Order: sequence, then C-alpha cells, then structure tokens
Amino acid sequence: MSLLSQFQQLDTCLTNTRDFWQRVAFDHLTLPFSVQLNQFLLSLDDDEVARLDADQARLYDVFSDYIPSVDLLAGLTALPYNEKTRSVLPFWLSNGIKGRKLTQLQDFVSHVPEQQLPVLEWCAGKGHLGRLMAHLGAPSVHSIELQSALCEQGAHSAKQQELNVHFSCANVLTDDTNAYFKPQQHAVALHACGALHQTFMHRATAHQCEKISLSPCCYHLFTEPTYQPMSEAAKHSALHLSHSDMKLALQETVTAAPRIATVRRKEVTWRLGFDALRRDCTGSTEYISVPSVNKSIFSGDFSSFCCWAAAQKDITLPSDIDYAAYLEQGEQRKRVTDRIELVRHVFRRALEIWLVLDRGLYLQQAGYDVSLSEFCEKQLTPRNVLIQATRQ
Repeated sequence: MSLLSQFQQLDTCLTNTRDFWQRVAFDHLTLPFSVQLNQFLLSLDDDEVARLDADQARLYDVFSDYIPSVDLLAGLTALPYNEKTRSVLPFWLSNGIKGRKLTQLQDFVSHVPEQQLPVLEWCAGKGHLGRLMAHLGAPSVHSIELQSALCEQGAHSAKQQELNVHFSCANVLTDDTNAYFKPQQHAVALHACGALHQTFMHRATAHQCEKISLSPCCYHLFTEPTYQPMSEAAKHSALHLSHSDMKLALQETVTAAPRIATVRRKEVTWRLGFDALRRDCTGSTEYISVPSVNKSIFSGDFSSFCCWAAAQKDITLPSDIDYAAYLEQGEQRKRVTDRIELVRHVFRRALEIWLVLDRGLYLQQAGYDVSLSEFCEKQLTPRNVLIQATRQ
C-alpha cells in the first residue's frame, strides 16, 4: 500500500469515528456513548480496563463489535519491524547511558547505519546518538543542542573518546540554523518534539540533504493550538486536531512503576473530587484544570489538596464540607473517565500513524523516497516509528 493510500484510508476511518476519540474525558459526568457500548464499559471492572488498555491488539478486537471501522485499524496502523543485530559497544562509550535509553539508541543506530556521509544530529542533548554513529563509522558528526552545558559535556566526552564529533549550541526554533545543513549529509533526529522535528524536516528538505532519518515525538509541543498539516493530503483532511487530540497519540506508554501508577490514580481521583466540589461551590458545569503540583501533596489528605486547589482558582470554600462524599464522587468520576479514555485509546496508534504519514507524505512531496518502520519493540518505547527518506 502506498503512503497516500494508507493515509487516505486512515483519514476516512478517523473522520468517521470522531465522536469516539475526539473528546476530553474530564468534561463528562457520565458515559457519552451508545447504550450498548456504555453497558459494556460499565460491565468491566477496573482490572479488566487496565489489562485492555495495555493491549492495543485486544482493544481493536474487543471494540470492533461496538465501533464502526475498528476492524480496519490493525492493518492500517501496521508498520514493518525488521530486527537488527545490536552492535556491541565498549564500556567507555555506553557508560552513563541508562539501560533502556542505551538499547533504544542501539536499535535506532542499527537501522540508520552511516559510514560515508557526514551526520547532522538534531536536538542532540549530550550527543549520545552522534557518538554511537561516529564510533560505528560515520566520518564526522555535527551535533546541534540548545543547552550549552550539554554541549560542553558532549564535546568533552567526544574528545576523551577520540571521536570526530563537534557541537553547536543553538535554539533551533529561533536561531538561523541553515548553515548547518548540506546536500551531502545524513540528517538524524531521535525523539525531537513537535515543532523541533518539523523545523528539522523543513531545513533538511530545503537544503536537499541526501538522507533524513527521524523518530518523531510529542507532536503537540511548541506548535500552534490547532494542528498545522505538513502534506497536501493532510491539508485537505476534514480533521482538525487540537493539542488534546495530538496528546492522544502519545498515550500508549510503557507500564509505569507500581508506586508511580498508584500516585497517578490518586491524583486523578483527587482532581475529579475537587472538580465536583468546585462545581457545587461555583455553579459551573465545565471541567476546569488545576495547575500541576509537586506529587508530595498526594501523600497528605484530600481536604488539604482541596484547600490548595481552591486557592489556585480563587475559590472560597465553605466550612462544612463533607470531604469523604466528594472523594467518593471523585472515585466514581474516575471510573467514567477511565472508560472514556479506554475508548479513545482504541485510536491512539491510529492517530499517531496519521501524523507520521503526514510527515512521510511531506518528504515525498519534497522529492524523497520514504519508508516507515518500527526501529525497536514497544516495550522499549512506544515512540518507535522511524521515518527514513533518501533524496531521489
């Protein structure tokens, strides 16, 4: 299937199912779907919801009985994964890179080997990726990074390791980075967020870099409130994506540690419990978010959290609040939001692949042969899509 055909079919599917995924779960006090689907969702206990949420294939299978076109999603979102042999790295090169991150880097490098062209590494951090590519044969690497401290650390490591890597400190969204891009070059970007990787693509195609390899991430960051399509096909789509919609594409995650998951459950429950209290105090019928806060607040009690949250929103609370009752409302609301999110999560990979295909089609329009694949297993990172483009 061509990228355009895949995009058009996926676009049609997502457009026809907008009522299921284009929602903000916290806005709803009750389940908003059909009677049949609502009954099924309420029949699931919390453990079943969690198990389903962790298994995208089962989500497709289970919800195909309730939502049209879901049976097409597995095929439309499938990307090839060709497992590559990871190069054995010397201790001095891998030292200081945490285990899962190191494996991601090894898998990424195994899919984008370079021994002929100079490499441009975008949003490089300490330059771990660039140093791996230099060690494995890239003739030179130019690493671009915002934070000067990271540039200094990366340059120091490269010098110690006798690798041909040099750094430039730049804000890639505001500085003129055109001079860094050259036609005879392999431009790479691993997990550059939102406008960071879009700017990278614009610059690399404008300067006709011979090869472009990237794994996009966090599609909403540093971007306009409404998604600005890159390809002509996406510009003609009926979909209009908000930041909330784009965040849905990121909600397939590697399982969090039990302690982190427990705190997260308590945080959501308390925020929803406070929302019920706020609605009663103000007469508001809309969900209003409360700012982020240090997680230590959730080791206290619910009443203290409510007092803090009320202060953030300039709300004066009455003295005779039944906090236990509002906490119970929070727990009931969480059951509703979890089940709305479960339905939305049926489409999370589909939305991510829609965004990836928009990028692939943009590169095709710019005169590149483009392939999409997965460079590692989802257990390492769900952001495992690799876009590779070679100038025609």
